[in-house]
Amino acid sequence: MDAKVGEGKLADAAERLEHLLAEAAPGEGALLPAWMRLAGLRRALRQPQRALEAVHHALTIAPLDFTALVMRASLLERLAPDDAGRAWHEALACRPDGPLPPPLAQAVAQGEAVHAAWSAARADRLEQVITPLCGGLEDDRAWRIRRLRDNVLRRTRPYRSSPTHFHYPALTEREFHPPSRFEWLEHFNAAAPAIRAEFEQLMASGRGELLPYLQYDDREALAQWRELNRNPDWTAVHLLRGGERVAANADACPHTMALLERVQQSVIPGASPNAMFSLLAPHTVIPPHVGVNNTRLLCHVPLIVPPGCWFRVGAETRPWREGEAFVFDDTIEHEASNPTDHLRVVMIFDLWHPDLDPLEQEAVAAIVAQESVAGDL
Repeated sequence: MDAKVGEGKLADAAERLEHLLAEAAPGEGALLPAWMRLAGLRRALRQPQRALEAVHHALTIAPLDFTALVMRASLLERLAPDDAGRAWHEALACRPDGPLPPPLAQAVAQGEAVHAAWSAARADRLEQVITPLCGGLEDDRAWRIRRLRDNVLRRTRPYRSSPTHFHYPALTEREFHPPSRFEWLEHFNAAAPAIRAEFEQLMASGRGELLPYLQYDDREALAQWRELNRNPDWTAVHLLRGGERVAANADACPHTMALLERVQQSVIPGASPNAMFSLLAPHTVIPPHVGVNNTRLLCHVPLIVPPGCWFRVGAETRPWREGEAFVFDDTIEHEASNPTDHLRVVMIFDLWHPDLDPLEQEAVAAIVAQESVAGDL
């Protein structure tokens, strides 16, 4: 058969290969390369429909084979243009990491253009459907409807709460929680300049206790943090730490401490409440990570934010803006970056997840405290 191909007798080679495949057991994994070779021969013979049939045999054996999916999408551009966009959507979802061989890379580049046009038209259709529904909403449903749209379009994907130690079931999972759930948030927004002034006065006095944000034993299984462990590029000035008041810092920030009394922070010996000023040095990245316990949320109060600093939680990325506080779930994968030439400062504190009632809070506090005392946390 190779001799026939070499002599340019593609039709004879294709017929012979097709005959051999017809006699083979259907779906046999070892036949995948043969079906793909047959598809290539049929395409070279300008028989796209027969090439597509061969590709479909290959996909029966390996439904997620990237090369087969790419060939199928390319063939559909000619045979059924209306179906080509979705075919490229399926193919590109299976794209492997790393560089592609030149011929395949060229086909994929062309397919990306087809896919982009198809995706834009699809997005327009969905927008026309949801705009009348979301236009008059004044609650959180508009966000959920638009996130459904973005998940369908694969602009975003679902992220779940994945705490490293404590997972309380059936709590609301949300990257950024609606500000309406926290009536005290506006007080922090209004007071942001005063909080910043207290921080700056504390640092100017030289009495502030500035510590690396991360401090752990190098033997611990926390490789994601290795570059930032005990690193002065990410530091903290603690007001409350593990349930203890850090007097040297807290005494200098009376207005800030008074504001914290408005917040329902958990009281767990050795664990919480916590509150601090977080300092991120220029050109420092905090890698993707998740927190310890989903029964708490975190609040950020941006105080000093050079333009360009950003924060991602799950599928949503937003810039910090001075005086615009927000509450998020740190047990959903999150990361941060200060790509600028200037320092970024954010106040951070923890609070109970609002879904927990007092009995549940008491149970969580008892379990976390016991684990902390036992040294298992």
